[in-house]
Amino acid sequence: MVAEGRQRIDKWLFFSRAVKSRSLAAKLVVAGRVRINRDKAAQASDLVKPGDVLTITLDRRIFVWKVLGAGARRGPSEEARTLYQDMSPPTAPKGDAPPDAIAALREAGSGRPTKKERRQTDRLRDED
Repeated sequence: MVAEGRQRIDKWLFFSRAVKSRSLAAKLVVAGRVRINRDKAAQASDLVKPGDVLTITLDRRIFVWKVLGAGARRGPSEEARTLYQDMSPPTAPKGDAPPDAIAALREAGSGRPTKKERRQTDRLRDED
């Protein structure tokens, strides 16, 4: 029997709209991309309770959410946001490049020839 205020991690991820389906939530947990209080969640049936901190890795983003309550249904996004507190670190703006990045430069004429250049070399061969 489930204790009061506790919920399966796959259901909670689905209700909080972190993923689109419970089966995707279960796959995420089994793949080791969800941590509950710094410990990897081993099974989709692991339980979360209010106060737990989840670290969720989705694509190239990392979310840190504090569980505020158990969900009753997959409702609108406003309802889903009441299930957690977002404690994720701020992301860097997309337009800024890292300070150590160097722009890729190549000299004219190096690299793959253009169609125009290929035609010119074919004409030169035909003349010979």
